[in-house]
Amino acid sequence: MLLSLEIRDVLIIDRLELQFQPGLNVLTGETGAGKSILLDALGFVLGWRGRADLVRQGAAQGEVVAEFALGPDHAARAILTDAGFDASDTLLLRRVNSRDGRKSAWMNDRRASGEVLRAVSETLVELHGQQDDRGLVNPRGHRQLLDIYAGADTALAACRAAWRGLRAARKAHAEETARLAEMASEEDFLRHAVAELDALAPEPGEEASLDTQRRRMQAAEKLRADVGRAHAALSEDGAERLLVDAMRWLEGAADGLEDQLDAPIEALTRALDALGDAQQGVESAIDALQFHPGTLETVEDRLFAIRGLARKHGCLPDDLASLADSLRDRLDRLDNGAQHIAALAQAQANAQSDYDAAAQALTRLRRSAALQLDTEMARELAPLKMERAVFQTAFTPADPGPEGCDGVSFEVATNPGAPSGPLSRIASGGELSRFLLALKVCLSRGSSGITMIFDEIDRGVGGATADAVGRRLLVLATGSQVLVVTHSPQVAALGQHHWRVEKTVINEQTLSRVVPLSADARVEEIARMLSGDTITDAARAAAQDLLGAGPRA
Repeated sequence: MLLSLEIRDVLIIDRLELQFQPGLNVLTGETGAGKSILLDALGFVLGWRGRADLVRQGAAQGEVVAEFALGPDHAARAILTDAGFDASDTLLLRRVNSRDGRKSAWMNDRRASGEVLRAVSETLVELHGQQDDRGLVNPRGHRQLLDIYAGADTALAACRAAWRGLRAARKAHAEETARLAEMASEEDFLRHAVAELDALAPEPGEEASLDTQRRRMQAAEKLRADVGRAHAALSEDGAERLLVDAMRWLEGAADGLEDQLDAPIEALTRALDALGDAQQGVESAIDALQFHPGTLETVEDRLFAIRGLARKHGCLPDDLASLADSLRDRLDRLDNGAQHIAALAQAQANAQSDYDAAAQALTRLRRSAALQLDTEMARELAPLKMERAVFQTAFTPADPGPEGCDGVSFEVATNPGAPSGPLSRIASGGELSRFLLALKVCLSRGSSGITMIFDEIDRGVGGATADAVGRRLLVLATGSQVLVVTHSPQVAALGQHHWRVEKTVINEQTLSRVVPLSADARVEEIARMLSGDTITDAARAAAQDLLGAGPRA
């Protein structure tokens, strides 16, 4: 609900503060007094598109501040939370328009983008008038309005979920069909490649191991010669013979030198033992360097085969084993493709069946709600002096989508036997206003938390019809908030809160102001609306009669 509106330096308003109330709020005043400026200012702070030259002549900037009350379940709370704003019980909107055209907006004292501001404003205010193209007249929104009226949230959620499932099933089937077609074109390659890789059966790390073996075998001849010479130097004809001779000579001389040769003899004994170990190790090395002459060729053949296959497939030798697994999987999918495609086709058929069922359930719900809406509209139109008019919710086939297969439009016929057509084309100005009002009454039952503004929706009607329009507005305002800009005394008299918009000239400058009216002032204002500039006693009496027939402020 709109709590207050503060306007500074906007068009012909220098400063204006308004406090609004629940129920039916009416604004009256002479033509040109500035009633439309109030709506322009409210639309500006809400981020709606409107006139660009809002700044009052001589001012540096124009500013509008609006305060709204948000109930616990108000739709604006979720938008504010998602955008990172505080979702408290009140929402303060502030927007500034500088002289150079720059616009800045704040929500609860934090800068806000135009996108977030407009998203929030859609949950705060609805504007309706004869030029209403924001919802009721525009057929693109009729299906959504019918769904709201039908309480179709659950059915819509089921239809959207079934649509997502159907799209996923279609995508899986199409993608698998394309993949199998691609693999079928390379079937010969896959079979040859898998057979070639399976025949070679390379293992990770095998290429490095084979390369090491090859290098060792290539160097074996030189190594074997060097190790052989070392073995000869250590053998009985080499170092061993010399050490044995030295030992023998020392042992022969030991008796004549008492214990002076004991240590050298012990050292030579240890040297002979170490020499034996060395000989044994060298012999083992010589044995290791022995290989069959064909072994090198075998190692080189496999090494070159692995490297050649890696180059052929553009991968590392160690990746050949995983490549073989991948190609084998593709070949298996190709061999089993028919069964897989059949399973996906069945899944798609099941998803289509689920979607068809969800869409048909939604259609049944919509058609049932449409019959109820058409009946309610007939009841609402009768008090508005349009008992001979016909309102009909028309259905046309629509392309399947997440919200079903129905095209929905609201059509009217103003006279029996006359062809029906869209609201905007068939109804005249006054008739359109009444159709819109009746439709809004039907669609708004049970709704709360949004401020509805009707801009001269009673234009072109008078007398009993105007009274009926006012009483429909009063019904609509029950438990809600309705703001009406009106020239109709019958509508104004039914208002629960009444303001007069008036123009004054101060220091040769025209300014607009809004005055809350007392009971006596309301009599004078409604008398003016009845009689014009000259207010007669008869007009005052008629005004008092009108006020006596409706709620008093």
